[in-house]
Amino acid sequence: MLNTTRALGGMAVAPHALAAQAGRDVLREGGNALEAAIAMAASLAVHYPHMTGLGGDSFWLLAAPGGEVQAIDACGRTPQTLTPDFYRQRGHQAIPVRGPLAANTVAGTVSGWDAAYTLSREQWGGSLPLERLLADAIHHARTGIPVTASQARNTARFRAGLEPQPGFAETYLPGGVVPAAGDLLRQPRLAATLERLAAAGLDDFYRGELAAAIAADLEAVGSPVGAADLAAHHAELTAPLELPGRLGTLYNMPPPTQGVASLAILGLYERKHTDSLAPESADYVHLLVEATKQAFRLRDRHVRDPRDMATPAEELIDPIHLDRVANLVDMHRALPWEGAGDTGDTTWFGAIDAEGRAVSVIQSVYHEFGSGVVLPATGLCWQNRGASFHLERHHPRELRPGRKPFHTLNPALARFDDGRVMVYGTMGGDGQPQTQAAVYTRYAHFGQELQAAITAPRWLLGRTWGSNSNTLKLEGRFPAAVVEELARRGHPVEVVAGFDEMMGHAGALVRHPGGLIEGAADPRSDGCVAAF
Repeated sequence: MLNTTRALGGMAVAPHALAAQAGRDVLREGGNALEAAIAMAASLAVHYPHMTGLGGDSFWLLAAPGGEVQAIDACGRTPQTLTPDFYRQRGHQAIPVRGPLAANTVAGTVSGWDAAYTLSREQWGGSLPLERLLADAIHHARTGIPVTASQARNTARFRAGLEPQPGFAETYLPGGVVPAAGDLLRQPRLAATLERLAAAGLDDFYRGELAAAIAADLEAVGSPVGAADLAAHHAELTAPLELPGRLGTLYNMPPPTQGVASLAILGLYERKHTDSLAPESADYVHLLVEATKQAFRLRDRHVRDPRDMATPAEELIDPIHLDRVANLVDMHRALPWEGAGDTGDTTWFGAIDAEGRAVSVIQSVYHEFGSGVVLPATGLCWQNRGASFHLERHHPRELRPGRKPFHTLNPALARFDDGRVMVYGTMGGDGQPQTQAAVYTRYAHFGQELQAAITAPRWLLGRTWGSNSNTLKLEGRFPAAVVEELARRGHPVEVVAGFDEMMGHAGALVRHPGGLIEGAADPRSDGCVAAF
């Protein structure tokens, strides 16, 4: 079993070991946490192509000692001309999940790298060139990666919908077969794209020669995203949501992400928590599941592009409002759950450097391999995040021109009153807020070691990456008495494997005031903690 990693020099964690090591190597060369995160972001785009890539979106939280927590929103919008009629005229009653018509928002990920790179140089004294930060990703894209079991499994599972999409089979089904775990996969066009970005600058993705090639390919395959949409895109530096708690302040992303739901769960938990509560008990799981239901109701009623929200997210986690919602949580009986929610695959990663600067990042192409469309000139697999829009008139998330899609993505960060700083997160659609709550409460409230908090058995209400059912899924390592008691309270319990990937790929780092850094990676992933 894994143990908590401890070090003083710097630390990185990612769901793929080589990505974590890429971040660690940047830190060891004198790079800061933002520079390490950029290296990890690029590496994950190569090593975990079914979960993330340059064709997706990303969100960042960053904090330096004594400074304000900042957020980077690198979410792409729909084209200014895109309306529901575009789909209805083509015979669609809903936005397709795969194919060129699913590739209907700008990919914001690279703009997030660009914003992080600028902040690194302007605020954190960053000096490493882009060529160095992207070097590991370029090397592995060109020479090849050993395919992970996760990629092999999900390529096989979703092959029927992915194989017909432009460019997919040529890129991810070499020789017409699904690569097995350990097979070598080369991505030479992606390597060339990364090299171009390293030489010309990251803005070239949106307003340079690379942007022209991307726009031409998108037009050729039939995507509604064009050159003007790329040119209009910029990542946004914004303020995070924050929630004062018993032990410190919790931070997460504002809309269009579900960060408000992650904070609401923890706010409700603290209002119902008692000293008699024990970790892994039926009461503990029940409380967090019932808090999740209330938080998801708030999320699904309100969260969308912030320009279209009638109620600001800050009001949803206002103390008076949370007090009122907490009264709806019944500790003895499960609230019936209709199963609203979302799926999605994602990568979370984090870094803390020797100066105590901390970064929490999440980046994704939404469903496995996103839209499945791989652009021929650049090797980019484009996301399908815009499939979360609806075509129905007056739907809360109705497709509208120039809008950001709803995102399950949300990185987390906490500042404790005793001086500790924690970055944490996970992949997993609706599972993200639930796993964040489990990891944070086990570590912060119950004093579990960081690795134990991540390794411990987890649960999942509803849908997540790899699962569309709406049961309460419990890993098989929970005691039988806990499972039986949750069922008795009315939860539709389903027991799954002991370390099931559907529970997410979590990770966490904590820096103590004296400079000690602790880290933990998820045994459900291919990742590790890398430190020096």
